Amino acid sequence: MPIDQIEAIVLRSFPVGDQDKIVVFLSREKGLIRGVAKGARKFGNRFGASLEPMTLVKVYFYEKERKDLVTVSQCDILESFFDVQGEYRTSCTLAYFAEIIEEFFPSRAREDVIFRLLLSTLRAVKAGGDLDVLSRYFETWFLRISGLLPDFSRCKSCRKRLAGGGFLGPKKDGVLCETCASLKKDPVPPEVGAFLDWARKSPPPVKEGVSFPRGQLDSVRRILQDLIVYHLEKEPRSLRLLRCAEGPST
Repeated sequence: MPIDQIEAIVLRSFPVGDQDKIVVFLSREKGLIRGVAKGARKFGNRFGASLEPMTLVKVYFYEKERKDLVTVSQCDILESFFDVQGEYRTSCTLAYFAEIIEEFFPSRAREDVIFRLLLSTLRAVKAGGDLDVLSRYFETWFLRISGLLPDFSRCKSCRKRLAGGGFLGPKKDGVLCETCASLKKDPVPPEVGAFLDWARKSPPPVKEGVSFPRGQLDSVRRILQDLIVYHLEKEPRSLRLLRCAEGPST
């Protein structure tokens, strides 16, 4: 049976049976791939640390027709991000990234852009970039790539420019100005639009990158995570853990 190979990032793995693991990969060419790594739970198995979450690997596998799971025969580590996950909040953050990618994107669909976003964010975290800024950066681009990020620059109803902010619409598909918003339930401060505009034009910031006030990042976090939860129709389990690790917004 022919063996295929792809470059991929390990999103997560979990045990199956007595000796094996199911592994979820995000690849450039084939998007989300799920595979069985036989013997991966044995002591001294051939996979070593290559199946750790957020490891960039070269995956060798083969697949059968009409089977959802491929069989992973080998994984070679290309780049490891294991060391940065020793801090609990960072570990929760990366688990959150992995969970929403797996929830939002279909299997076996080419996902080059989301792959590059995740890899560049991981490299920025590894280089010492600010985790709060990088998290909001990732969420911004995640929603944009998914087609779920509304226009924060103009009122969805009257198209007036929102220089002073506005209110998120009830269907989370746009921002309404003071005049057009009837409920005024979810305020969107003007600094949210400013951050999104910066993220649209900038790469993920590393150690010497820009910084933002805590209050601005809290506002961006609230809006972006509300959008993610709304469209997912549930709160990701990893997000609950992450919110506990991050502490309350100011």
